[in-house]
Amino acid sequence: MSFLTFALLIFLGSVLAGLVGALTGLGGGVLLVPMLVLLFGVDLKLALGASLISVIATSSGAAAAYVREGFTNLRIGMFLEVATTLGAVAGATLTAILPHRLVAGVFGLVLLHAAYTSLRNLDQDAKAGQGPSDPLALRLRLEGAYPGPKGPVPYRVHRVLPGFALMGLAGVLSGLLGIGSGAVKVLAMDQVMGLPYKVSTTTSNFMIGVTAAASAGIYLKNGFIHPDLAFPVMLGVLLGALLGARVLPGARVGRLRTLFVGVVALLGVEMLIQGLWG
Repeated sequence: MSFLTFALLIFLGSVLAGLVGALTGLGGGVLLVPMLVLLFGVDLKLALGASLISVIATSSGAAAAYVREGFTNLRIGMFLEVATTLGAVAGATLTAILPHRLVAGVFGLVLLHAAYTSLRNLDQDAKAGQGPSDPLALRLRLEGAYPGPKGPVPYRVHRVLPGFALMGLAGVLSGLLGIGSGAVKVLAMDQVMGLPYKVSTTTSNFMIGVTAAASAGIYLKNGFIHPDLAFPVMLGVLLGALLGARVLPGARVGRLRTLFVGVVALLGVEMLIQGLWG
């Protein structure tokens, strides 16, 4: 296979990864790393480096559009990013203590349960943002509104501290396993804090870029970012993310949730296999 053909195939696969990552809030790395390693035989460390670039590209491409359109809640994103960053530092510290397989297996089971719970609550968005807001949310002015077919749709924010704690767990898992924690971020905002699904996914897209950018220098210093691989990945994921940003405003929430459930279930199975046989 020529380099041009190789780069073109990776570019096309990255477009799909970026599209799914932008629509689900998970980032392109969820599909990208298995694709590069299993289909193209790329070294795992180089795949992770390219995935990191893809996450930044997804966030830069999709998040900018979502912020402009009014879907992303910037105050919630920056507030919860504090917990994710602290958790990532703790997770990186725990890597020398906890066995990788144990954590991966438990995480896989948690994701599979989360996928099952989300599948049972496909119509949850109709009830999202109802009821009184958490007093802490009012104090921090975390409430907001997102664009709807008939104008802005206001929403309230519930259970701020449990959501903050779950974001800390997302950071720990990210530090321990070297994966993006977009699945846990979306679940924390969607299932725990009661945010509308489109707000959860767009805010997650904004957050994962901030987290990934902090790690880029370390990957670059260690030689895990190869330009010949990272460049087509970055372009493909960026294009897919921009397409996702165009599709999401008019997409049905039920279909987005179904896509999210499918991707999270696949990630859960992958983590479980890694825990049992990795």
